[in-house]
Amino acid sequence: MNDATAVVDTATTQATSTTIDGWGLLLYCVIILAIIYFFMVRPNKKRMDEYQKMLDSIQVGNRIMAAGIYGTVKKINDKTIEMEIADGVVIEVNKGAVASVE
Repeated sequence: MNDATAVVDTATTQATSTTIDGWGLLLYCVIILAIIYFFMVRPNKKRMDEYQKMLDSIQVGNRIMAAGIYGTVKKINDKTIEMEIADGVVIEVNKGAVASVE
């Protein structure tokens, strides 16, 4: 009977140990995901929100830099901006190409 009790005790101890290891692994995964969120996802989202505010603030007459070219905004469309880069020279650029507004 002592042998049977020892086998049951060993099995119970191993099952408890496995359960604790499972919780530890879950906790480890949650901590890693939290670190990724706070150091990568959240700052990137904040940067994208600021960029979107900058794009929304563009008005006709502003001086902008788009794709490395400086110019003055002449017309704003849904997805593009027409900008004058020299007297009488107007080009159309994607709004996503705008790097800065002066």
